[in-house]
Amino acid sequence: MLIFYVIFSSILILLSLLPFIQSQHWIFRVAEFVKLQLLVFQVPALAMGFYLVGEDSWIWWLQAVQLALIVYHAYILIRYTKFWRREKYEKGQDASDSIKVISCNVLQFNTAYDRFIDLIQKEQPNIFLTMESDAAWEKALRVLENYYPNFEKVTLDNTYGMHFYTNLKINKCQVHYFVADDIPSIEAELETADGHRFIFFAVHPPPPSPTEEENSKERDGDLLSVAKRVRDYKMPVVVTGDFNNVAWAKSSLLFKKTSKLIDARIGRGILSTFHANYWFFRVPLDLLFHSPTVFIDKLFIYPSVGSDHFPMGCTFFIDRYSEEQAEDIEHLEAGDMAHVNEMIADGKEEESDNRC
Repeated sequence: MLIFYVIFSSILILLSLLPFIQSQHWIFRVAEFVKLQLLVFQVPALAMGFYLVGEDSWIWWLQAVQLALIVYHAYILIRYTKFWRREKYEKGQDASDSIKVISCNVLQFNTAYDRFIDLIQKEQPNIFLTMESDAAWEKALRVLENYYPNFEKVTLDNTYGMHFYTNLKINKCQVHYFVADDIPSIEAELETADGHRFIFFAVHPPPPSPTEEENSKERDGDLLSVAKRVRDYKMPVVVTGDFNNVAWAKSSLLFKKTSKLIDARIGRGILSTFHANYWFFRVPLDLLFHSPTVFIDKLFIYPSVGSDHFPMGCTFFIDRYSEEQAEDIEHLEAGDMAHVNEMIADGKEEESDNRC
């Protein structure tokens, strides 16, 4: 039992400490994803240690490190629960009508097209976004074009295809390739029927993993390029998609500070979207950030549509600037922008190296 405890506790401590290392290699960055799972395992490991401690004083050192990491993980995660207090905002007379968005990584190899289409027909969002959508998905989604006449299609078969549909007016729309010529992002200026304009940004960068990218350079460079682009926009902004990152990761926090946007999950729940087939190892990879003039009414996860991701839904409205909500904005510190620019350059360089 003692040997098991030492090995088990050491693994948990190691995985907890890996994200503190600044390397962008996937080994260090993927460990950020499982903070909740680590916390779940660390509590019984700590209890086991108290049972075994006896006269082996060195176990107290292991216990002390484990307890410190439990407190750290709990401190980080509690803000992504409903226990974290949020200010209640009263909707003003000039606020926009409610706007509903559904985004989903549909999984390119998922052929259950009708399940996603049925969801859209039932929920009738104003905007829906698909990621990993290829030519087969594009063909299947055509049945919705009578209801969503405005769209932008980026049809790719590399699992980074992206399709954006809306029944709102599109004033401008463009596709960006910030760090790689096969990793698109969609930016659209939309206008509601009651005259409110806002920017909708759809993202899906590649993940750091042993089967995808060896490091997070392309992902981080792509996301930070989006953050730099929107940080000084005067118009309301919503950025969503499969970030292939968790909200508490260092690069997500840097995205939040650079963009001057607000994380919609704060005070609303962790809302894990991946992996749909393995409940214990689910993590929130599909994120949504917004400016302080965008007010989230509801943020929720839909049932499975056959993908490895659950669809994510959100309803929001646009209103006057709120000082209370603006307090959630975090700012870059001195020297951070130079680091951001370096990470963007590293992402572009990584793509160039991969092409060689």
